[in-house]
Amino acid sequence: MPPEEPLPGERPGARHARRTGTEPRTARSPLRLRMLLNAVFLPVFVVATVLFALWAANASPSGVPGPAALTGLAVACGVLALVAAVDAVVVRRRMRQERDGQPT
Repeated sequence: MPPEEPLPGERPGARHARRTGTEPRTARSPLRLRMLLNAVFLPVFVVATVLFALWAANASPSGVPGPAALTGLAVACGVLALVAAVDAVVVRRRMRQERDGQPT
């Protein structure tokens, strides 16, 4: 099997795992869809984090669900909000690079 050609903008001699799938070598993520999902779910997760945190703060220790479960839900929603925020930054950077014609 001949060695694969480097991708555009790739450093010469960069080592990558051999491709095993059928996707194109220059496959791109649908950035506009990712940005739409970020715009929808980032506020949802932020609001859910705040609501679960407030609920946990006001929950009685013998209540169902208990404060520990509600705190866990608040933390999980907070982590998802953080992931969505980081992804939004990455998507904006990639969209700007595509617009400016810079290699990614």
